[in-house]
Amino acid sequence: MERDIVIVGGCAAGMSAAAQARRVDPSAKITVFEKGGYISYAPCGIPYFITGEVKRFEDLYVYTPEQFSQQRNVDVLVHHEVKRINVGERTVEVVDLRDGKEFKKGFTTLLIATGAVPIIPPIPGTSLKGVFKLRDLDDALQLKRFIEEEKPRKVVVVGGGYIGLEIATAFHQIGMDVSLVEMKEHILPNLDEEITSIIERECRDNGVELFLGESLLGLEGDGKVRQVQTSARRLDCELVILALGVRPNVQLAKQAGIPLGVTGAIRVKMDQETDIPGIYSAGDCSETKHIVSGKPYWFPIATVANKQGRIAGENMAGGRLLFPGTVGTQVMKVFGLEVAVAGFSEKEAMALGYETASATVRSSSNASYYPDSQAITTKMVMDVKTRRVLGVQMVGRKGVAKRIDSAAVALHAQMTVDEVAWLDLSYAPPFAPVWDALIHAGQSLRAKTI
Repeated sequence: MERDIVIVGGCAAGMSAAAQARRVDPSAKITVFEKGGYISYAPCGIPYFITGEVKRFEDLYVYTPEQFSQQRNVDVLVHHEVKRINVGERTVEVVDLRDGKEFKKGFTTLLIATGAVPIIPPIPGTSLKGVFKLRDLDDALQLKRFIEEEKPRKVVVVGGGYIGLEIATAFHQIGMDVSLVEMKEHILPNLDEEITSIIERECRDNGVELFLGESLLGLEGDGKVRQVQTSARRLDCELVILALGVRPNVQLAKQAGIPLGVTGAIRVKMDQETDIPGIYSAGDCSETKHIVSGKPYWFPIATVANKQGRIAGENMAGGRLLFPGTVGTQVMKVFGLEVAVAGFSEKEAMALGYETASATVRSSSNASYYPDSQAITTKMVMDVKTRRVLGVQMVGRKGVAKRIDSAAVALHAQMTVDEVAWLDLSYAPPFAPVWDALIHAGQSLRAKTI
């Protein structure tokens, strides 16, 4: 029997699944339905498109629908929205958004890769001209055009997470006056204060006004946004970015009776299959497992989505692969700083019930006598009972982004602080000191707790 694979969603997870399914089963019929007009694109590149470092809009997508269809022999239908999944009869109900025509499509296996949707608060003014979210390529193109046509000078970014800080950096780079509002007491509220205080200082040193511990109450204007009202003040502006985070896009799954997990995302097994046989989920709409805690986790990031998609595609086409989970590795650029994390911060670990110990150390990116040596601040957190490393956070101007990968490997391997403290990492004056930042943190934490 010929496999009839249907994929709902054409971004990272969906297209990775389609490509892998085609590799495994050259004879399968594979159909991708994508509500928008683009597939296989890179939303992480949007800040660099705004600054002009990415020159062409087209550079943000890997394939056009036509290219993918021709090269992979996959039917890719953009501007097609799946409105309903009929689990019992194994069909999806689809509407062609260009002409409104509706039809049904049968499947033998189905992948739900509907991603995540931005959180838009229920406040006045979110529909004013000049108010943007940044989730997909249409958002990026509209924002770029707005900046070119309206030439705004004052921008307010609402939300001090990864997206908010990256876009604040981009706006500063192109000469705007930037204010950032965050309802928590610190930016990047999941990280620890030893790290976030350095990032906050970097933002302020670059002229960004930080308004921390202030909630967004409303947006005001005369058709165009002119002011942001927080719980403490009013801020004049000509442009607002709502970067308040995202939530898993699970409405389609809920309507079909597909169970969700404790995180609110779609519950999946390690092969990416849901609780309904033959129906899979991958990407930002689905749960995964945190390798450190062993508990369900939701981590909406491209690296996880691509891996989950490949796993799902393999299994939908008759293979057998399992996704081990994630340790939550992330890295970002904030002005001149590299900021990175793998595993849990101390506040996160304590909230999960761990008895923690930690050490924060200041190291060098390379030998201190070598030109352009830069400071790196590292915080390492461990479980007191098992001595297992629970997380590493790093910030510095040089050498952070790839060092966090060593920490991620240590977390995958469930290493103890005593093992990390004696890792054999590379040394040469242009690249690292004798005691690398990760080893230095391990040694310090070990000395505190033996």
